[in-house]
Amino acid sequence: MNLELEGKVVMITGGSKGIGLACAEAFAREGAKVAIVARDPGNLRQAQEQLKGQGVHAFSSAADLRDPESAMRAAQEVQDELGDIDILVNSAGSAKRHPPAELHPQAWRDAMDAKFFTYINTMEAVLPGMVGRGRGAIVNIIGIGGRVASPVHLPGGSANAALMLATAGLAHAWGHKGVRINAINPGATLTDRVQGRLEAESASTGKPVEELRHAMERSIPLGRMAEPSEIADAALYLASARAAYVTGAVLAMDGGLHPLGA
Repeated sequence: MNLELEGKVVMITGGSKGIGLACAEAFAREGAKVAIVARDPGNLRQAQEQLKGQGVHAFSSAADLRDPESAMRAAQEVQDELGDIDILVNSAGSAKRHPPAELHPQAWRDAMDAKFFTYINTMEAVLPGMVGRGRGAIVNIIGIGGRVASPVHLPGGSANAALMLATAGLAHAWGHKGVRINAINPGATLTDRVQGRLEAESASTGKPVEELRHAMERSIPLGRMAEPSEIADAALYLASARAAYVTGAVLAMDGGLHPLGA
């Protein structure tokens, strides 16, 4: 299947590891020009080396996307190096998990900065160009926690829920300008973030991490966690010409744990 991604300029936030890095690998295989953005220059260098080992040259930009000016600067660097940004994949930022008894006002503010505003800032950085050119695709990789409340993920889940609404609203606002905006809600995926989730639940329940991990896998109808590459495959589709009539959609990828998106 021809996804028509050859030569497209793709900016991937959180592209130095996990799902973001898997997206970088996937888009590069389709012939896209890939730029990865992350806060830590060391992680970016490691990611570039990993991609180089696969024959992929990726441009990188270090940026703290919680800051709108930093997000704008990163987008400008990508454009200067590779050309107009055709596709934005947001996979940066994760909110710290807290047992309910440890919640405090700053935790809620931090979650919005870490997850909601990192995505909003990058979208605001690329949308004017996409709207002006009359084309563009944005894929926000959010998380199922925005639909299903978890006691140890309340600030982050709230940020995810707000981001889903922003995704749908911006898709509605800019569809007539040829810009499509969609979201993916992964469930448990084999990344470092899962470990943080398990450790928070362990602190809250007193159960060992391994016991919680096995219980999590048993609860999923498909019987396993997702691979980052599987989330990346969905991002490829949503960004591609094969999804030309898909916008404002939120795709649940939780192995069937919450039928009908909960």
